[in-house]
Amino acid sequence: MENQGSMETLNILVVEDGQSQREMLRYFLAREGHTVAEAENGGTAVDKVFNGHFDLLLLDYKMPGMDGLEVLKKVKNMNPEIDVIMMTAYGTIETAVEAMKNGAVDYITKPIELEELSILINRISERRTLVRENQLLREKLWKKGITADQIIFKNRKMENLVNMVGRVAYSRATVLLQGESGTGKELFARLIHMSSPRSDGPMIVVNCSALPETLLESELFGHEKGAFTGATTRRIGRFEEANGGTLFIDEIGELSPSVQVKLLRFLQEREFQRLGGNQTIRSDLRIISATNRDLEGKLQDGTFREDLFYRLNVVVMNIPPLRERREDIPLLIEHFIARFSKENGKMIEGMSREAQDLLLKYNYPGNVRELENIIERAVVISRNPIISLRDLPFKEIPQMQLQSQINAKGSLRDSIELLEQRLIERAMEESGNNQTKAAEILGISERMLRYKLKKYDLKH
Repeated sequence: MENQGSMETLNILVVEDGQSQREMLRYFLAREGHTVAEAENGGTAVDKVFNGHFDLLLLDYKMPGMDGLEVLKKVKNMNPEIDVIMMTAYGTIETAVEAMKNGAVDYITKPIELEELSILINRISERRTLVRENQLLREKLWKKGITADQIIFKNRKMENLVNMVGRVAYSRATVLLQGESGTGKELFARLIHMSSPRSDGPMIVVNCSALPETLLESELFGHEKGAFTGATTRRIGRFEEANGGTLFIDEIGELSPSVQVKLLRFLQEREFQRLGGNQTIRSDLRIISATNRDLEGKLQDGTFREDLFYRLNVVVMNIPPLRERREDIPLLIEHFIARFSKENGKMIEGMSREAQDLLLKYNYPGNVRELENIIERAVVISRNPIISLRDLPFKEIPQMQLQSQINAKGSLRDSIELLEQRLIERAMEESGNNQTKAAEILGISERMLRYKLKKYDLKH
């Protein structure tokens, strides 16, 4: 089997007292592309690890003198980063458990199936590559002023997305970011830009939903003087401003058919014309787009071009909503408390267990942006060093009532929707029924707010 090109080759030490088995493994692993050394006993293996550099030990469990378990302990004490696969003819669960407890990454039973061994080693190689890419990306972002605390996660999906950033950043491929409002699509776009060779160039952001259709084409491509009523001067569009950098087009599902045609032409030819002009302009930029809409659904109803869709989604990154990464909520709460305490000159030490428990149960229609707004408000209004339930915007709901609803069988969704309704009612009241202001208070888009108002049949 050939070594997969996306994975790094490893320095492997084969520790095996049987000469024929040792030589067979050395030949196989070298053919797979790895650098291989041998040790015929435990003492020699420990010496070689002490004096050399290895990524992986393929370690026999039963050897005369120092056995595999003792070698494993000594090696891990010298270098915890070395991966170890234990080989044993005694494939009992006790052997595997003891090896894993002492730091082995996996084990394999004799007689060794070479295909199984190749899969194990490729898995280790892939993991080492991802860890290295993640570390390099974080170092690079730190040097660019984007600190690690801006990408806060414990969730595995988020870890995979951050690793993907490191892999796609150096390409010219278009990236489509999909996710609900407030999930952090623009942050991911900035991470891609800042970790790419274009990081010294501009990153230009256009939000298609924030501009009327009549102005969007001019905003993107610019216009010549006299191109339309009111065009008294030439305007340079975002495509020209982003030359040498990245153009982030948010809510790309809102593009009109005419703008879709011009965008498609740019992606095919790397050129465009200003509105009302006939001069062909070339611009060297990378396009990252984002949507919280179902673009494939828009293909079906004919409101989004299929050829443009396939040009845009060369690399697709699906950013999970906060309710699907609840293990990240405590980390985000801690981060936002520290940030807003510093910004507001307050000494907030943390949050009560009851308050955090409530935030862990909430469904977050506005995602991370909504949690950020909740914590900022709580920090500002709290009179104590510990944020409590009364500092959260849920205080209109009696805690006993909320708890009884959550505890009632099958009623978690009902309680979450009740929280949403009360939040929306409060925001509409505070904003004087101004939907734009209410959406800002809630940390969601106006479109999402209108949907929720209609869903809950709230007066507006």
